[in-house]
Amino acid sequence: MSHTGVDVIDFLLYTMYPVAAIFLVEIASRPLRAPKWAKLWTQAAVSFGFAIHYMFILQAPQNFPLTALVMAALGVALLYQGRRARIAPEKTPY
Repeated sequence: MSHTGVDVIDFLLYTMYPVAAIFLVEIASRPLRAPKWAKLWTQAAVSFGFAIHYMFILQAPQNFPLTALVMAALGVALLYQGRRARIAPEKTPY
């Protein structure tokens, strides 16, 4: 992918890192029996962390502003779902 300055393998890895991190939070929260809201807020923090990394830490030809925007939107959605899970845990099926 010469137009982005990122190799194809690196691009695939940059795509898989956030997914793997969110799944690891899910896997770790199950044996710990963490509350749903804590799991969701931790996943939101992971999403915001990747958004910041992809927008500001990666250098200019290799940063991903659209991916950062999507990760930030996912973080907002997870915060909202975590708030709903904290207020009424019986109404959240996940």
